Amino acid sequence: MLKKLLLFGLLLGCINTAFGQGIEMRRATGPVKIDGVMDEEAWAAADSAYNFMQYFPYDSSLAVSQTVARILYDDQFIYVLGVMQNQANDREYVTPSLRRDFSGDANDSFSMVIDPFQDNTNAFIFGINPFGVRREGLIANGGSAFSLDWDNKWYGEAKQYKGYWVAEMAIPFKTLRFNKGQSRWNVNFFRIDSEHAERSTWSPISRNFSLSNLATLKKLNWDEPTRKPGPNVSVIPYVAAGASRYFQGENQSSDNVSAGFDAKYAVTPGLNLDLTVNPDFSQVEVDRQVTNLDRFEIFFPERRQFFLENADLFSQFGQGGLRPFFSRRIGVSRDKSTGQNVQNKINFGARLSGKLNNNWRLGLLSMQTQKIDKLNVPELNYTVATLQRKVFARSNVGLIFVNKQDLANPPNRLLNVPLFTVGAKANQFNRVLGLDYNLASPDNVWNGKFFYHHSFENGNPQKSYATAADLSYSTIGWRIGTTIRKVGENYNPEVGFVRRRGFERGTLFVRKNFYPASGPFQRVSPVVLFEAFQNQANGITDSQIGGGIQGSFRNTTWVESYLNRRFIYLFNDFDPTRKENKPLPKGSSYTFITFDSFFRSDARKPFFYRIEANVGQYFNGTRLRLGGRLNFRFTPYGVVSMNLNYNRIRLPKPFGSADLLLAGPRVDLTFTKNLFWTTLVQYNSQIDNLNINSRLQWRFAPVSDLFVAYTDNYLATNDQTFDIGAPKSRSLVFKLTYWLNL
Repeated sequence: MLKKLLLFGLLLGCINTAFGQGIEMRRATGPVKIDGVMDEEAWAAADSAYNFMQYFPYDSSLAVSQTVARILYDDQFIYVLGVMQNQANDREYVTPSLRRDFSGDANDSFSMVIDPFQDNTNAFIFGINPFGVRREGLIANGGSAFSLDWDNKWYGEAKQYKGYWVAEMAIPFKTLRFNKGQSRWNVNFFRIDSEHAERSTWSPISRNFSLSNLATLKKLNWDEPTRKPGPNVSVIPYVAAGASRYFQGENQSSDNVSAGFDAKYAVTPGLNLDLTVNPDFSQVEVDRQVTNLDRFEIFFPERRQFFLENADLFSQFGQGGLRPFFSRRIGVSRDKSTGQNVQNKINFGARLSGKLNNNWRLGLLSMQTQKIDKLNVPELNYTVATLQRKVFARSNVGLIFVNKQDLANPPNRLLNVPLFTVGAKANQFNRVLGLDYNLASPDNVWNGKFFYHHSFENGNPQKSYATAADLSYSTIGWRIGTTIRKVGENYNPEVGFVRRRGFERGTLFVRKNFYPASGPFQRVSPVVLFEAFQNQANGITDSQIGGGIQGSFRNTTWVESYLNRRFIYLFNDFDPTRKENKPLPKGSSYTFITFDSFFRSDARKPFFYRIEANVGQYFNGTRLRLGGRLNFRFTPYGVVSMNLNYNRIRLPKPFGSADLLLAGPRVDLTFTKNLFWTTLVQYNSQIDNLNINSRLQWRFAPVSDLFVAYTDNYLATNDQTFDIGAPKSRSLVFKLTYWLNL
């Protein structure tokens, strides 16, 4: 009877809360057990958020599947209750697996977004699905940057009932970052419902923005000011043992046992100090390989936990393809024989990051790496300092300083080298100083970035700068964006990511949105785009002019197609196949037309897929590319997928042709919510390599794991028949981590 009364009260709520601007945070009147059963009397006194609005497929009506959320707190936790109604009394929910940090627009879930500092720019997200699987992440840049890689301690359970499902969450205050004495936070709740392919939010979000948009959050009003949560110290020790064999070259082998730890200390509730000693990242899943037909470096995202909290304070300076700091430059080297990234040992590191107050954010990072004799790499120190100031409603100004230097050898001590002035006798180092302005209007219609960065190194070369201006305009009917960049030929941020130097670039993107009132399409958008690179010596060196159409279906299917005209001038000899064929000569130029298309099926189905196709001219020949991913989901225990990428390149003699294949299955099994097994096989004919990576994970306690990871690389050729030769390298690693709160 108590459950029925509580459910009745949750579904009715309070009219002023439903249509008001906030929800009240009240102290719990009794204990709350996190079990997905709303039988605690405390919930009856909690304020409620309901009358959720549709975000997809429409944004102007109440959700078909309604949700009610309630929230409480005590001295240690914030408690969240979600009751998610269904139209059907008996239905099957969609989830990719029982693995933590699920993602995707088609997965049933309930999430809470918390912005403690009310800057509408940075926030935490905590979510749960009907099977009790949890996810947590960080939102930055007003919602444009969304990452589920951040992990921390919190609790949640869910239970399915006839016609609805219930979720309960308990989030420790020590997991969040906030200041004491606050009487208001920003908050939103959103839900994804697979029954109607519906996404809904408590605080309405226009469908032309992302679901993680932070511009329209509502207020969470505390019944008393927030308190400092007390000492907040965590230590995460690990022990690891591994064996590696290298079968090429000198046939080196290594066996090792190592130990180290990470530590977290909350200097203030909003500012966190992270320490790491002898870290080991061998449990991190290997990168997904790509077929590289470009003239420039490929970007691989950061996956290591130490670098992820407040990552935007360091990684979001600059723009994609032009970053002054890229954390994967620290402790990662490239094995050219296998195409895999390998560890360059980090001895120790520290990072201080977070909020000083509502307007100021600070980031300090220092890492010391071990030397690699065979690569002639000395011990190196990497130091980064950032400072960010909020201006206007949601914009900010940021300053970054990056330093890379060998401090282990006496001649290279930092104090012996002037900060920016470089003399002929100065030792090798690399530094970057940069200033960024991030624009975000209160209504999120106008967004942009403006920056100037300068690198410093021996000889003090001229034209060592990068500058850009980016501005976008987005309404329900239009999206228009333009970018101007200028990069000096000697700009060299060695701890950053720069795809190319010595150019000026201009872009224009225009999209018109149409929302049909009926039929299968949710949105249809014609698109026009233009991009051009130039320099003083050669004029225009690269350009692209294209047009096409994007289509979003009400059942989550997505399709887009473009016709593009490209122009490329080669500054250096270049083999488009990257298979050591005769290269196209330096100084030659090419104009070619391609048709590019992408299709993604309804991800709510057990079998779903995406297909990519590119066909047309390619330099002085032709290219056909077929790629995609086939997936079969057996809810809730996992997904089996097959990745395919085939390129058929035909160039006239004497230049080479090639058939390049990148393929491999991935099996992701979750036996329980705490036991996972993933195996990834990757065959890459471009580098003649077959990679096998298999990883078993047992989460025996919150954020505490036992990993067993096996990696194998073989020489593989595909001249006439597929052939696997001798192994290149092999490794087996055991790693145990434990999260300990002091």
